[in-house]
Amino acid sequence: MIVRIMGEGQLTLADCHLPELNRLDEALLDIMAAGDTGAFQTTLKALIATVHRLGTPLADDSLLPSDLILPASNASIREVRSMLRDGGEGLIPD
Repeated sequence: MIVRIMGEGQLTLADCHLPELNRLDEALLDIMAAGDTGAFQTTLKALIATVHRLGTPLADDSLLPSDLILPASNASIREVRSMLRDGGEGLIPD
């Protein structure tokens, strides 16, 4: 799958890594519901770091359609809420 991190670019990531991303995504949703800004920033950065660790960057001039779009690491809770899928699902599909 292709993951875009806003403001950074795209990476390819094997589907087998979705469970790990989903765990972080679920934690992010819980933290957002609690309104804990500090924990939110820590968990969002962990999610993005995990994509970087497990993924392979695509060339900067590559413009392939993204399967997932993640916010920038400095995004606010409000910005991330606006990106959430309908029905309150997280950033990562199950």
